[in-house]
Amino acid sequence: MEKRVLLVATTIGYQIRSFGDAARKLGVRLVFVSDRCERLDDPWRDQAIAVRFHDEDRSVESVVAACANAVPDGVIAVGDRPAVVAARLARAFGLSWHPPDSARISRNKLFARRAFKSAGLPTPWFKSVSIDEDVRSRAVGFPYPAVVKPLALSGSRGVMRVDNADQCVEALGRLRRLLESADVLIERDHVHRRALVESFISGPEYAVEGILEHGRFHPLAIFDKPDPLDGPFFEETIYLAPSLAAGDVQQRILECVADGARAIGLHHGPVHAECRVSGSTVYLLEIAARPIGGLCSRSLRFVKDETDEPVTLEEVVLRHALGERVDAYRRECLASGVMMIPIAKRGIFRSAEGVDSARGVPGVEDVRITAKPGALVVPLPEGRSYLGFIFARGSGPGSVERSLRDAHGRLHFVLDRELTVIG
Repeated sequence: MEKRVLLVATTIGYQIRSFGDAARKLGVRLVFVSDRCERLDDPWRDQAIAVRFHDEDRSVESVVAACANAVPDGVIAVGDRPAVVAARLARAFGLSWHPPDSARISRNKLFARRAFKSAGLPTPWFKSVSIDEDVRSRAVGFPYPAVVKPLALSGSRGVMRVDNADQCVEALGRLRRLLESADVLIERDHVHRRALVESFISGPEYAVEGILEHGRFHPLAIFDKPDPLDGPFFEETIYLAPSLAAGDVQQRILECVADGARAIGLHHGPVHAECRVSGSTVYLLEIAARPIGGLCSRSLRFVKDETDEPVTLEEVVLRHALGERVDAYRRECLASGVMMIPIAKRGIFRSAEGVDSARGVPGVEDVRITAKPGALVVPLPEGRSYLGFIFARGSGPGSVERSLRDAHGRLHFVLDRELTVIG
């Protein structure tokens, strides 16, 4: 009988197609659970079950009813908010996955900070504030430099470094305007009424990809982030693997991620974590109950044996969702990396020039421009997307980084000025 896996996502995008490719390879049927209006008659022709993430109870009831005659064999989430609904669906169907409360903690930076502190993990000073609060008197007493961030936005959106009380007040006002923008308000989530202020942690940043198997952490990759992330905003650009950090540093990073997962209560499924190493201390910035997002996963390939054909991260996650053990999978021998092409200025995207030249750089595997002509592109901290992605492989992380930077240097983006309506 054909296996069925629920794939819970906000919208159907790039990563969904990667999971679709993996599912076809394995002969698995994906059942999409997507946040959309149930009154629309399958607008994307994907036969998705329509849910509304702001109404979790009703969403779970809708999916359980739709799957009454064919109970799913597994569940996958793409995105932080879908992870909470996915956790509740896993519980409803008796599937192994992350507990709902743990998934909910993982997407709330304040809840996660509290859990890390309670577990004795290294934690910066932090304070939660209402975005409606006048913080001028309190901000004078905050330790600086500090970082202002929303509780539940991803991709560094809304994250700003502040070096004094005046900057802190200004940043919180800017964050308030972002959290009151239409695309955030449509989520109908009260978590967006508060913000987090925490001490800035100096030092290099790393990303970790892994899978929990009934509480046991199995690391898949550590990414170096060679560009310094010191503010005023925190736009991620390049991810490189394998990490060039010393062996003992890598071990401490992995131990910190495993401890953080345990502190939150994550148990079974993919995890994506962000860490900073300051001196000899590893700080867990956040850990999500999902795999790495967007197209970044295409920089990873895995094998059980070096003679095997490499498989994608999505295939590993899908096999795990179906109950297979995946601890034998290891990252391929070649170094790899991805550049998330940053948005330098706000404007109407028209075209990208030099793409063929960039693809011709030795080591570059592909250049994908994901911005759509005519779309408004916005840099951080308000922006929530990239212009595209560059992928490269090579003999070592250094050569991969050079390929990515060379390819990026050959690209030119044509933007029109955004029209301003007066009156």
